[in-house]
Amino acid sequence: MSVRILLVEDDQKLGELLQEYLDNQGYITRREQDGEEIPAAIEEFRPNLIILDLMLPGKNGFDVCKEVRDTYTGKILFLTASEDDMDQVVGLELGADDFVKKPVQPRVLLARIRMLMRRIESHPGGGEHIQQLVFGGLSIKNNTREVYLHGKQVVLTPAEFDLLWLLANHADDVLSRDQLFKELRGIEFDGLDRSVDTKIVALRKKLEDNGSIARKIITVRGKGYLFASDAWNE
Repeated sequence: MSVRILLVEDDQKLGELLQEYLDNQGYITRREQDGEEIPAAIEEFRPNLIILDLMLPGKNGFDVCKEVRDTYTGKILFLTASEDDMDQVVGLELGADDFVKKPVQPRVLLARIRMLMRRIESHPGGGEHIQQLVFGGLSIKNNTREVYLHGKQVVLTPAEFDLLWLLANHADDVLSRDQLFKELRGIEFDGLDRSVDTKIVALRKKLEDNGSIARKIITVRGKGYLFASDAWNE
C-alpha cells in the first residue's frame, strides 16, 4: 500500500521540487501552503506522514503540530532553516518525530522518510492501531507478542518483550534508565536497580547482538540505551 505524504511548504519552487521527487519515488503526495488548511487536509487526505515547514503563513509549524497532534497519530517531520537547537527541542516536545534542515537535499529527506516509515506497519490514515514494527530482518508483533528475527521466532519473557517494544517504538532515540523504569514499572530509577541492564543483556543474546560490541541495542555511556533502526539487516 502506498504511503501518503502531506507536504506543507509555502515556498512554491521548493514545494514543487519535493512533490515531484516524492511522487517519482512512489509516494502519494499532496501539497498545502497554509497552516490554516492542515486540519482539514488531514481529515480528507489521511496521510501517513506530514512534512511540515516551520515557517508558514497563517499558523506556523509549531502551532499546526500542537493543534493536530492529539488526534493525528502518524509521523511528523519538520523542515526548518533555523540553526537554533531550541526549535528542535520545542518541536520534539510538541510531538515531532524528526527534523531536516534547509536547504533540503532530496536524498537526505528520502532517507529520513524511509527511516520513519519502516518503523511501522499500520492501517492507512496516519499510523492508528500500530501492532507491528519491522526493522530489516526483525519483526515485532504487539498483538500476539511475537518476535521474529530473519523469519525465526525468538522467545522472550513478557518483561523482555515489553522492554524491546518500548525501545523499538523510540528507535534511534536514547532512552535513559529513568525513562525505562517509569514506562515499564511506573517508578523512578534509584540508581542501584540493574534489572533493566539484565534484560538488555538477555535481549542482546537472543537477538544475536551479543558480540564484543553491541550494534543493535547500543549502550550510550552516561545516557541510556538506543535501539538502532538500521542494524537489523545483518
